[in-house]
Amino acid sequence: MGVLPAQFVSLMQQQWGTEETERLCRSLSETDPSVSVRLNPFKAPSGVRVGEQVPWCEEGFYLNGRPAFTFDPLLHAGVYYVQDASSMFLCRILRQCVRRPVAALDLCAAPGGKSTLLAACLPEGSLLVSNEPLRQRAQVLAENMAKWGGPDGVVTQNYPADFAPLEHVFDLVVADVPCSGEGMFRKDAQAVEEWSLQNVDLCWRRQREIVEAVWPALRPGGLLVYSTCTFNRLENEDNVDWICSRLGAEQVAIQVEPAWGIQGSYHFLPGRVRGEGQFMAVLRKTGEADATATSWSLSGSEKKRRAGDKGSRKPGTTPEPKHLREWVEGDFHFFLRDGLYCAFPQAYAGLLPQLSRLCVLSCGVTLATMKGRDWQPHHALAMSTARRADAFPVASLDYEQALAYLRHEAIQVEAPRGYVLVAYQGHPLGFVKNLGARANNLYPQEWRIRSGHTTPFSLIP
Repeated sequence: MGVLPAQFVSLMQQQWGTEETERLCRSLSETDPSVSVRLNPFKAPSGVRVGEQVPWCEEGFYLNGRPAFTFDPLLHAGVYYVQDASSMFLCRILRQCVRRPVAALDLCAAPGGKSTLLAACLPEGSLLVSNEPLRQRAQVLAENMAKWGGPDGVVTQNYPADFAPLEHVFDLVVADVPCSGEGMFRKDAQAVEEWSLQNVDLCWRRQREIVEAVWPALRPGGLLVYSTCTFNRLENEDNVDWICSRLGAEQVAIQVEPAWGIQGSYHFLPGRVRGEGQFMAVLRKTGEADATATSWSLSGSEKKRRAGDKGSRKPGTTPEPKHLREWVEGDFHFFLRDGLYCAFPQAYAGLLPQLSRLCVLSCGVTLATMKGRDWQPHHALAMSTARRADAFPVASLDYEQALAYLRHEAIQVEAPRGYVLVAYQGHPLGFVKNLGARANNLYPQEWRIRSGHTTPFSLIP
């Protein structure tokens, strides 16, 4: 990494003092980033350990080096997610502050680190809306959330202000806001080159605009987790103070252990912690909370209207494929959306009319899509933890076959004709349509592995 900007060093000295700044800058300039992963508790084998545990997240582990993750089929199966350990502090926050099912919004979610963590750590029965404004990044988010496999999620592509009409819908909003990127200095040389006091000034103003725009969607009494990957107080403590005084909130204390090395108001400083730069704060929105819990379930009349019947169905529309409901387990509301048959958590079905105002990329579990006259099982169903174990025959693949499948190459399987789930080490990778002599590879073309072969690697032997 190049020389740190002089104005950055001066800003850190004003905030942290000479000794702490020297420690920080030495770590940023002379040490490599740590490598860590977080296991999916719904897919990874129970009790497995793959390295030294991250102290504030029981599913998180440090690795000794950075392997070629792309060539591990278990990564594509959603068994784990590669994430910096500092970001995993959200796990500590959720398990201390969120004790009942909630409707949660991850506002700036791409590529999906905090959203996959939310999907793993929120209480059972919660709903998660993962959002990203930029189209390309939103597609990456949708891919990672599908691989993680949680059935209680929605992925959207919207700007923060688009959520304002959903007044008081969310109990929890996570805002990992765009920032000046000081915490990325060890990983991204461009972050060093682009840093300036002018950019810091631009960022803290934009961060306030983002939070203010989404604020109406958070219920009184609800929680905002505000985070950045910066060290300066302009984008962190000063913005927290502004939110509290301008919008109406109070900061919530999080219990931490002194040995963890977390500084001040939940700052993660390289040289003090084994992780990259991160700041997190938890704020509770003031105001009188609604004493009666809102029910998101559809009324009987609304269920009937949405389900429809033959008398009210428009000529030429596709009949509802009710037999597909047997592919999943759980209490779901089933509906057709843009040629896709979807299963959405029944407890939150009443939110669907409001969510329809957004640009929705995925909603609940996508079960199938119509191909000619045939309902073809969707890749999201293969990844979903709600899929019935006996819904499809399963063909086990060895390592070379798994890589061929992930490259979208033709493979052969020993299985009955028809739709077959292919798996590696017992973890589903997706579907094929077995024709006997060959099997049509149904892995999403846009997700395929494009790089060449490497030494076989699997995080979990």
